[in-house]
Amino acid sequence: MTPLLAISVGNSRTALGAFIDGKQLESVRVENAETDTIVRAAERLWATLDADDDRHCVIASVNDPIGNPLELALASMLGTGVSRIGRDLAAPIGESLDPGATPGADRLLNAAAAWDVMRSACIVVDAGTAITIDFIDGEGIFHGGAIAPGASMQLAALHERTAGLPRVAFAQPDDVPFGRNTGEAMLHGVYHGLRGLVWRLVERYALHYGAYPPVVATGGDAATLFADDELIDRIVPDLTLLGIAVTVRRASEVGS
Repeated sequence: MTPLLAISVGNSRTALGAFIDGKQLESVRVENAETDTIVRAAERLWATLDADDDRHCVIASVNDPIGNPLELALASMLGTGVSRIGRDLAAPIGESLDPGATPGADRLLNAAAAWDVMRSACIVVDAGTAITIDFIDGEGIFHGGAIAPGASMQLAALHERTAGLPRVAFAQPDDVPFGRNTGEAMLHGVYHGLRGLVWRLVERYALHYGAYPPVVATGGDAATLFADDELIDRIVPDLTLLGIAVTVRRASEVGS
């Protein structure tokens, strides 16, 4: 399999990963505002790949104001074409959606990566800038799911849309059931609200499906939200990057 530099441009951060023969060597995450750092990270990871083989760079983006200029910069710097999920490569997952529906590339890649490993119905929770809870059935068909504001977005909205609530960074609240000051109360509301949201939606999906599928969590806030949550079967931080690697592998299998 072609040595791969996989890049996932999210709403707030860009994740980059180096793969050889489908095995992940390393990954890094960079805030989207730090464009020069993203490019330097890509250059460094590119250099770790075996130059004797044809290296390949693939980008998935849900944030085109960042993704489009990044693609151009990388094509110039790396001296090779850069493939784009959705334009050049399709995530290898079936879809059962309304005609014309356009789910984000990250959701489809997460589904493809989860299905590739589990080969069973599953639910993928991506806890980032937004939180998505998506269902994939036992035939590997993506059915969509739910989208809600993520933890930091909720906390920012509370601060920006009220007169008296402070700016609070997201963190796991302590075990005391009551927030003893305003900041703690905000953390309790957002943290337990998101966990409750996921529980409720997983129950709805399971009721519809007739069984409880395993639940996979990913995204920057996944560990904070779900590390001790018995509902979550596994946390996979780089699920979207793994989905890019799965996409490249499946494309090469079809082409061979």
